[in-house]
Amino acid sequence: MRSACAECSSSTSGLCGDRRSRSVGEMTLFHFGNCFALAYFPYFITYKCSGLSEYNAFWRCVQAGATYLCVQLCKMLFLATFFPTWEGAAGAFDFIGEFMKSTVDLADLLGLHLVMSRNAGKGEYKIMVAAMGWATAELVMSRCLPLWVGARGIEFDWKYIQMSIDSNISLVHYMAVAALVWMWTRYDLPTHYRLPVTVLLGLSMYKAFLMDCFVHVFLLGSWMALLLKAVITGVLSLSCLTLFVSLVHGN
Repeated sequence: MRSACAECSSSTSGLCGDRRSRSVGEMTLFHFGNCFALAYFPYFITYKCSGLSEYNAFWRCVQAGATYLCVQLCKMLFLATFFPTWEGAAGAFDFIGEFMKSTVDLADLLGLHLVMSRNAGKGEYKIMVAAMGWATAELVMSRCLPLWVGARGIEFDWKYIQMSIDSNISLVHYMAVAALVWMWTRYDLPTHYRLPVTVLLGLSMYKAFLMDCFVHVFLLGSWMALLLKAVITGVLSLSCLTLFVSLVHGN
C-alpha cells in the first residue's frame, strides 16, 4: 500500500514538474515573441507603408545593408589601430577618447551618401532605401543574437524590452540622418539652409557621445537614458522634417 502511494506521489510530482517546465518554456517563448515583434515589426510596417515594396527596392536595401557592414568593419579597424581601449580608473569616463571615437561616426554619413548616390530616383526614395537598409543591418547585427539568446532565458529582464524599443529609435534616427545627408549634398541647397543642416548633422553624429556624458554626469538609469535618447531623436527628427518639407515645397 505504501509503495503504491509512493509511486502515485512520484508520478504526480513528475507530472507537475513537466507542466511547470512546459509553462516556463511557453512564457519564455512568449517573451521572446514580444521582444521580436516590438523590434522587427516596425521595420516591416515602414517598408510596406512607405511604398518601397512597390518599387522592388528590397535588393537595394540589401545593398545598403552590405555597405553598412563594410563601413562598420573599417570603423572597427580604425578604432582598434588609433584608439585602443582606455585603461583608466574604474567608473571613470574618458571624455576626450569617447569624443574622438564618436568623430569616427563620420564614416556612417559617408556610407549613407554613397548608398544614396548609387540609387536613382526621387529624394524620398533614396532616403528611405538608405535608412531602411542601414537600420535593418544594424538591427540584425547588433540585436538579433542578444534577443535570441537572452530573451529566451528563464529569468525575465527588462533590458530586452529596452533593446527592442531602442531599435525603433534607431530607425527614426537613421531616417533623419539620411535626410540630412541628402539635403547637405544637394548642389542647389540654399545658403540659409546650410548652417542648420550642418548643425543637425553634427548633433546626429555626436548624439551617442552626448548621451554617454548625460548618463555619466547625472547617473541616469536605463529607462531614463532610453527616454532621453527618444526625446533627443524626436527633436532631431522633427527639426529635420521641418527643413526637408520646406526645402522640397520651396523648390
